[in-house]
Amino acid sequence: MLKNGDKAPLFVLPDADMETVDLAHCLNDKHVVLLFYPKDGTPCCTREVTDFADHEGDFSKQGCILLGINREDCLKHQDFRDKEGIGIGLLSDAEGEVCRQYGVWQAREVDGQQKFGIVRSTFVIDRSGVIRHALYNVNYKGHAQEVLGLVKELNS
Repeated sequence: MLKNGDKAPLFVLPDADMETVDLAHCLNDKHVVLLFYPKDGTPCCTREVTDFADHEGDFSKQGCILLGINREDCLKHQDFRDKEGIGIGLLSDAEGEVCRQYGVWQAREVDGQQKFGIVRSTFVIDRSGVIRHALYNVNYKGHAQEVLGLVKELNS
């Protein structure tokens, strides 16, 4: 698992429009918030992603880009984005490599069996590519406002 002060692993992933997003390019002049969430369209994930999308302008004023990541494909992201009116970038990590690099692909026991999945996690990365906040197992309720406060601290 990554921790505060670690260099953020760089990646290039496709978004809902099948355009590539390069984290290194995003970090040229912006902070980046990465939201790892399990699945498009589920109640908790929808609430979390739409809460962040609703505050996209506030994050932008703080010089910050929001990116959501899970293992769904680009077409699922596109449907989710269009249905919910989400403006933030939704990236597809279909192979799970970025999820593993960030330590969010974890095993848990379900009905006596070990299953793997994404642990809801958020990373606040500064312009120099350093993780300032690595938040694992987050509660989606009020999380967008909490993270916005952390981003504001970066600028003060």
